[in-house]
Amino acid sequence: MTPTPPSPLTPVTLGLDVGTSGVKAVAVTAGGETLAESTHPYPLLTPRPGWTEQRPADWLAGVRAALRDLSAALDGQAQPVALGLSGQMHGLVPLDAHGEVLRPALLWNDQRTGAQVEQIEARVPRAELVARTGNRAVTGFQLPKILWLRDEEPDTFARLRHALIPKDYVGFALTGVLAAEPSDASGVGALNLARGAWDADVLGALDLTPDLFPPLVKSTDVVGTLTREWAAATGLPEGLPVVAGGGDNAAAGIALGLSSARPDVGSVSLGTSGVIFSPLRDPTPDPEGRVHLFAHADGGYHLLGVTLSAAGSLEWLHARLAPDTPIAALLEEAAQVPPGAGGVTFLPYLSGERSPLMNPHARAAFTGLSLAHGRAHLTRAVLEGSVAALADAYGVMQAIAPLNTLISTGGGARSDLWLGLASGALNLPVHPTSARPGAAHGAAILAMPAAGLHPNLTAAMDATRPDLHPPVPPVDMADALTAYAAARTALYGG
Repeated sequence: MTPTPPSPLTPVTLGLDVGTSGVKAVAVTAGGETLAESTHPYPLLTPRPGWTEQRPADWLAGVRAALRDLSAALDGQAQPVALGLSGQMHGLVPLDAHGEVLRPALLWNDQRTGAQVEQIEARVPRAELVARTGNRAVTGFQLPKILWLRDEEPDTFARLRHALIPKDYVGFALTGVLAAEPSDASGVGALNLARGAWDADVLGALDLTPDLFPPLVKSTDVVGTLTREWAAATGLPEGLPVVAGGGDNAAAGIALGLSSARPDVGSVSLGTSGVIFSPLRDPTPDPEGRVHLFAHADGGYHLLGVTLSAAGSLEWLHARLAPDTPIAALLEEAAQVPPGAGGVTFLPYLSGERSPLMNPHARAAFTGLSLAHGRAHLTRAVLEGSVAALADAYGVMQAIAPLNTLISTGGGARSDLWLGLASGALNLPVHPTSARPGAAHGAAILAMPAAGLHPNLTAAMDATRPDLHPPVPPVDMADALTAYAAARTALYGG
């Protein structure tokens, strides 16, 4: 009797997202099914007010543990065939000539570089910088961080040979190869979007050279293969292809099926930060640089409107004012408060603000408080303020890249009230999804063409696009938007 041959293992691609609070790893089939996932946290360092740092060694420890979890979960069931990368944008991982980390990484929400932003704009006129790179100089971007290192830690800067973004550092650790891809590289502040190359003129004006940055590849390109050491540490196959991937917003867009081929469909993310993502076929910036223009991982472009504290504002309120009350209970209380929060308005600038203020010194505020107000009014005002800030950003974006539909993502997508407020503020239908794929899933999808699971990225996105639920009913935001605009104007101008 002839023995039955063993059934072939299901091929999967792995996706890594090196986030701010932890690393997430997923294993995804060609059809988009998640077979395994793992999350490992690591600490956030705040050595001074306004400074945020992390140790790259902590990222690697989290990556090692998360990949080991996936390897164990997939053993005998599925075969990893490629690994894609994603992560928090804009950070600076400084390396010496031997590839050793020189100091803790400066993160995307670090605000120490105000003087360096002024240096950049003094040497490169804002209009020219926006025309070349799609963005004005921003405190969170990597380029002013490099100048800060030169100004404040000259001994460290003297040893600097390579400036990497967090996910690209992880890729270097996994493969030994230095590489960057456009979606993350366009958040450095020195990538010429039209040419798809590091801008030697911008860098020259700042006495820097392009060789400080890694070579550029496509987001779907294989940058290298998993080393023997990492294979032994994780249980994954040695030689596993590692794909460049994308910055977290671009990768999350890939996971949601957002493409520059369908520029009318975007997303709203209610995560720690709030983000409006709008795909674009051509690199068309806001001339004043009030919203971000980045390369998309699909080869096109996208606009981003970013408010730095969306769910972060709710988490702050919860931790400071109601730590013993579940957030779900706070949301239920807020739902009982009429639109407009009884006249209470919240400006969510707890960490400064990006779009459209671009002001690292902006600070949050409650206005309109009286003895009649309680915790539920404050919570409602925080929810309304976060989506009013997104509407503020979308007001700039709409003239360049108008949207017809939004797909929801981020932790706030679990709240129908919050999504309804977002729909009312943005005057757009907001669709929840049956699954909530994130950047790690997008990284896995970006790895599928290289693994041979799909002929190209378009096919991979078509096969894995999540099912959409009907749009949430919009919630009236008229009074809240009017009050928000008045409070913002009073404190920070029009």
